[in-house]
Amino acid sequence: MMNKVVFWLVFPLSTLRLVPHVMVMKLGRGKSVITQDVARWAQIYLEAAPISALKELYAFLFLMTFYEEFRNLFYYRSGMAGKLFSPLCRPLSTLYIQAGKIGPGLFIQHGFATIIGAEEIGSNCWINQQVTIGWADKTGGPVIEDNVTINAGAKVIGDIVIGSNSKVGANAVVVKNVPPNCTVVGVPAYIVRKNGVKLKEPL
Repeated sequence: MMNKVVFWLVFPLSTLRLVPHVMVMKLGRGKSVITQDVARWAQIYLEAAPISALKELYAFLFLMTFYEEFRNLFYYRSGMAGKLFSPLCRPLSTLYIQAGKIGPGLFIQHGFATIIGAEEIGSNCWINQQVTIGWADKTGGPVIEDNVTINAGAKVIGDIVIGSNSKVGANAVVVKNVPPNCTVVGVPAYIVRKNGVKLKEPL
């Protein structure tokens, strides 16, 4: 985290450019889910949970100022209304979010060179950098269920389902369904933990 002097020079100036964004957050489409995103990110970065309305506003301004990945998610949620103001607060240029539907609380850590092209993503998922989630052909893209973590460099490709509470290890390549409550690693991916029990099992 930057030192306090730099913070208090940058943050107040940034809040001025974010006035339209606050209006979109409070009045635009997706208000409820954006609020849930802010709460999740604030819990991770600011250790604030639950947060009051005042803390929510501060957290939103803080996240939009210092975390480009959050900006991408905000513009995805807010649609054209938010994107109109994106020149004032630019998103991360190498992070692409093109999913059909994303549940609340998606957290994107170090979203550099990441493509999120799922058919659907559930609630409270976690995606790291250099991840590719996408279609293999015209049959469909992945469905990512609730509370899934996809670690750095992983590839999740095709018309498959990643079950709730599962983890995809760094650089794993997943082209088959992953059951709930599993950890998968490797190329091609295989199960190394299922329901808390260590094992080695093909998908």
